[in-house]
Amino acid sequence: MSNPSSLSGPFATGLKPPYWAVIFASQREGRDAGYAEMADHMVDLARRQPGFLGMESTRDAQGFGITVSYWRSPEDIAQWRLHAEHSDARRLGREQWYSQFELRVAKVERAYAFERSAG
Repeated sequence: MSNPSSLSGPFATGLKPPYWAVIFASQREGRDAGYAEMADHMVDLARRQPGFLGMESTRDAQGFGITVSYWRSPEDIAQWRLHAEHSDARRLGREQWYSQFELRVAKVERAYAFERSAG
């Protein structure tokens, strides 16, 4: 089974397929209203959930973002979805922070990486 990824950099590294990816693409609206604090809290909370393997996230200056979280199983993803604080964050996202989002769940069966060595 996969070991949790490195969480120190922007890449989720060290994952060994198969595992599952939750791909969340979103368009933020202009108001913050606690978004940054909630986003940080959700990352910290997700990292403590059973089956969490890692995540990667980015957002551009116009508010379009993609977050990919990696999980051991569909059951782990379902439990994360049911977490009360995560449910509250999803509700606030619909009410206050996002004008649009798309969520996709996919099984990762193959993965490889490249890193240029310093020199």
